[in-house]
Amino acid sequence: MTMAKAVLLDSGFLIRLMNPDEMLHRVALDFFKKYITNGVTCKVSTIALAEYGVKGDLRFLPTRYLQYVPFVYGHAEVAAEFMRRIIHVKQERGAVIQPRVIIPNDTKMFAQASADPEVFAFVSADAEAKKVYDLLENPNFEFVNIREAEADVKL
Repeated sequence: MTMAKAVLLDSGFLIRLMNPDEMLHRVALDFFKKYITNGVTCKVSTIALAEYGVKGDLRFLPTRYLQYVPFVYGHAEVAAEFMRRIIHVKQERGAVIQPRVIIPNDTKMFAQASADPEVFAFVSADAEAKKVYDLLENPNFEFVNIREAEADVKL
């Protein structure tokens, strides 16, 4: 069995890591350095890369320290399963769901984290993504919000 020794970083984390003017830059940098120095693989979904690339320049990412994860068929299956669960919970709470369901990028990346036995955490600065994560049933990875965790990096 593969030992969990990787994290999946989202676009919000990358934004904070790469922009020294961001309020959470130092925190993101501390997390990143601690992961790297402790042999934790830092993975980034190609979905997060696309989001980051809207305003950030992909050429300046620390590519030698990142492992890119493409969104593949197996991830789509898990994302659909997650979305069915999320829709069910939201409908129980009274939400009206449109006939054409859009699966948010965070849910797709949660599927990638869940499908990868090396990933022990999804690292983000997004409180809204945490709300969606909380709707998942027994996820096999934790959600690390750098806004709350400060530099208390769990390995």
